Amino acid sequence: MNVFLAVLWKDLVTEWRSRDRAAAMGVFALLVVVIFHFAWPGDDRARARELAPGLLWIAYVFAAILGLNRAFSVELENDAISGLAMVPRDRGTVFLGKAAASFAILMAVQALTAGVFAIVFEVLDWRSIPALAGVVALGSLGLCAVGTLFGAIAVRTRFREVMLPLLLLPLLVPVLSGCVRATADVLAGAAPSFAAIQLLIVADAVYWIASFVSFDYVLDE
Repeated sequence: MNVFLAVLWKDLVTEWRSRDRAAAMGVFALLVVVIFHFAWPGDDRARARELAPGLLWIAYVFAAILGLNRAFSVELENDAISGLAMVPRDRGTVFLGKAAASFAILMAVQALTAGVFAIVFEVLDWRSIPALAGVVALGSLGLCAVGTLFGAIAVRTRFREVMLPLLLLPLLVPVLSGCVRATADVLAGAAPSFAAIQLLIVADAVYWIASFVSFDYVLDE
């Protein structure tokens, strides 16, 4: 637990001081929203509601990849990643700390993006915010779990900016499928379907358990 808290605190304090990850993710996500605005079918409300969930999660996923690519970059300096490998506890706690920090940063960026998205496109009923927040949190949990694992793998490769999306995106299909379906329900004013939530919960559980167990071997490489 001490290792988990130490890694989480270190990442959050480092980000608070530099704000490079959050700023880059936020600017990228808002830029995606602005670009989508130019192609938005403003006169067709039904068509707009059909497109909104997919467009929102495109902004979320690519902003998350940008942040996850930077999650371990600071550890490359002075070979600090080797220090993480020598922690006197289970290395899975290092994974939990890194993933929790990425989750906190991502949720802050997603909240900002959702607010701008709702104002620009007028597709979100403010009464649906708690349901949308729950769906986004479930999706982000799975995204950060597998993204942290592959971020640790990609950071030591020569083309890490390209390697992480290639490794990550195929595995995000179950999470994104559930997220988009549940978000579509929320934007339509209904409760998220049980099938979509069930898919998210199962995918999150599998990703967190597999990543926790595998992280011990990732740091050895």
